[in-house]
Amino acid sequence: MAKRKQQTNQPRGKKPAPRKSANPLSILFFWPFHLLFAVTRGMSAPVRILLRFLGTPAIAGLYFLTLLGVVYGFRSVRYDLNRINQMPERTIILDRQGTEIGRIHGEKRSIVPLKDVAEDFRKAILAREDERFYSHGAVDLIGIGRAFLKNLEGKREGASTITQQLASDVFQLKAGEKRGQLLRQLDRKFLEIAIAFRINAALSKDQILEAYINQINWGRQIKGVGEASRIYFEKHPAELTLSEAALMAGIVRGPDAYNPFRSMEAAERERNTTLARMVAARKISQAQADEAKKEPITVRPAWRRDSQQSYAMDAIRRDLEIILEKENIQLGGLTIVTTIDQRLQKVAEEALDKKLRETERLSGYPHQTRAAWQNLPLEKRGEPKYIQGSTVLIENRTGAVLALVGGRDANESQFNRAIQAKRQIGSIFKPFVYLAAFDKGLRPSTQISDGPIQRGEIKGAANWKPNNSDGKFGGMHPASYGLIRSRNTMSVRIGNYAGLEKVKDVSRKAGFGMSMPETPSSYLGSWEASPWEVARAYTIFPNDGVCYRPYLVSEIRDRNDNVLYTTPALPYQATNTGSAWSVSRILQEVATSGTAAAVRRLGFTKPAAGKTGTTNDFKDAWFAGYTSTLTCAVWVGFDTPKKTISGGYGSALALPVWVDLMKTADRLGYKAGDLHSNVNLQTIDLCRLSGKRATSGCYEAGTAYTDQVPADTAPSSNDLCTIHPARAQPVSEDDIRSAPPAPSRPSPPRAQPIPDNRPPARAQPVEERPLRAQPVEERRPLRAQPVEERPLRAQPVD
Repeated sequence: MAKRKQQTNQPRGKKPAPRKSANPLSILFFWPFHLLFAVTRGMSAPVRILLRFLGTPAIAGLYFLTLLGVVYGFRSVRYDLNRINQMPERTIILDRQGTEIGRIHGEKRSIVPLKDVAEDFRKAILAREDERFYSHGAVDLIGIGRAFLKNLEGKREGASTITQQLASDVFQLKAGEKRGQLLRQLDRKFLEIAIAFRINAALSKDQILEAYINQINWGRQIKGVGEASRIYFEKHPAELTLSEAALMAGIVRGPDAYNPFRSMEAAERERNTTLARMVAARKISQAQADEAKKEPITVRPAWRRDSQQSYAMDAIRRDLEIILEKENIQLGGLTIVTTIDQRLQKVAEEALDKKLRETERLSGYPHQTRAAWQNLPLEKRGEPKYIQGSTVLIENRTGAVLALVGGRDANESQFNRAIQAKRQIGSIFKPFVYLAAFDKGLRPSTQISDGPIQRGEIKGAANWKPNNSDGKFGGMHPASYGLIRSRNTMSVRIGNYAGLEKVKDVSRKAGFGMSMPETPSSYLGSWEASPWEVARAYTIFPNDGVCYRPYLVSEIRDRNDNVLYTTPALPYQATNTGSAWSVSRILQEVATSGTAAAVRRLGFTKPAAGKTGTTNDFKDAWFAGYTSTLTCAVWVGFDTPKKTISGGYGSALALPVWVDLMKTADRLGYKAGDLHSNVNLQTIDLCRLSGKRATSGCYEAGTAYTDQVPADTAPSSNDLCTIHPARAQPVSEDDIRSAPPAPSRPSPPRAQPIPDNRPPARAQPVEERPLRAQPVEERRPLRAQPVEERPLRAQPVD
């Protein structure tokens, strides 16, 4: 019956259509849909329709998410997760005592391990940014749902986890994104999630949190909790109180709006919100929160918020640009140990400004003062025109630069006069002229004329006739007198004896480079050099002619404290030991009885030596001096050369700064001992006029004397005085008969050197008529003939 009924329900003449089999590929790729339809096929129509209506888009959504996962997964692979541990941070600069003196390069960041951060801060940042951080994966689905509902209510709230924020910050995913670019924002968010999944798989939760607190922005271009804590509260993150920790966590929501430097009221409001969230998350009690709200907030004072410039840091930065690779500069994170002693650096800055303030307070002072410049409105200040100065302090036996001052205030003028300014050096160059002459055989005791320069006397000088600073002339004096009293005429004659080529060679080896022009006025320092060059050059005198290359960077270490770079001492022999010793002995007299005698009057009683320098019309005032341990050069003047004050000698303006600095250095352990030397001395008889070995003629003329002379500059046994040749003596006929037979071709007589404390030797006759030496013309120092005329610069005075 049933079979017959079934047949009657079918149309006559038609057979049932065969059911099509599903495509294998369709089953493979769309099996969730097939499964849904297969499962719901036997259900009632309403249920089947409802499940298929909800299930189909859900499955489609899963397909879409899978597709996004594949696409953004491949895109996320291009981002190197190693960058998380390569966050650029500040390079820390230390002085030789380990005191921090500045931070440069990288970003405003100092990486701090999570274990070294206050526990209250960890609780605060989690309560504020990601309460379920330790319980969810890369994405917080509960947070997303909550944020969705809040946004429907019109309240803006994000759902990014700490891991997502880290991905966005490290890889700069928001760069260039503008408000309203919905598609771009969605693209960035999907990529952010994909990278977050990779980070969550690669790192532990603590590692992610540590990277996050060291990466995120805290306003004012400050990156990381370490730098933020230091700049805002001047303390390490481990020392943050609950109130400070909550305030710091509150800044993260709006770094440029909620930091306490911008708005203390906004910062306190966000602190209170964070404390409330900590209570809600059961991280602290309500009583703790109430107590924290009462705590007054003390931040870095306004006058210390701006970056303080430093001339020493400027010089260090210049050296690092040469030493470091570009990558090291960009990433930072290094520790630079310098040669600077911050204690001496501070004293040098204060001593210079103190002396120049005293100068500005003098009655009738005609120039702009620093105080007057500071009182001008900011828009009217311009570049300062007040009197400036510079100081460079070097350790003799190493070349380490202990202090470097390039002006009165680096925040007011960034021009570093210590290394960039080239100023006329005047009489402080004279020691190097004498050094060249001593190298060539002149003796400190050799008699030199202090009379007027005669026409044609100085090679290459034509009619140039420099005067002495006092306008007076003298007679014959030892060469040392010319340096002790800074006599221009004697110094020019001594330079003429050495020759321009020799003087320039000595100046180059001492550290002046190729600066010296080959004109006779250069003997008086009419050319320019920097305080750095002057300080370096003067170190050869306490070092027996050895010069150490000055340096500022002694060691560089990476984040793991591995030593990347060290600076070895680099000495070289710049001049003869004996010549340097001879000049040093004279410069010690300069500091006791010469132009630098104020060293003693101002209270520095330890052994010292040095030379003042003053250029024409008191435009530049110099003092360069040294003890057994340190060498220091000081310059005072205007950036645009002009008269400082009447009587603005180096001894009045520059030398007091040197004394203040050296007194402090001696107290701090840089003890000034005796200026000993390792020079090897020989005792020989010399002529005061020629500086050569004495002959019998020198004894007869009364110019012979006995002295101790450095072996490396002592005249040879045949280098005899040419001004006083030995005189032949008459003899009797009996002496002639008793003399041995003369050779067939007798040689002319030769004068022999005189040993110590022996009577002069007498030359023997070689023919019947005794010979007599010819009289010597006027006994004056040799004067070279002019060979050309050149325009000369005005000579400096002292």
